[in-house]
Amino acid sequence: MSLGRINQPQDMADAALFLASDESRNVTGPDLIVDGGWKL
Repeated sequence: MSLGRINQPQDMADAALFLASDESRNVTGPDLIVDGGWKL
């Protein structure tokens, strides 16, 4: 489902910070697509 907006640089930075944080400790290699829901 599209979010209906264009991503901003902060959206990419937030995703990178999440992956670098302890909160992502259960993320084990899937693709993290930050495109506002355009990829189906």
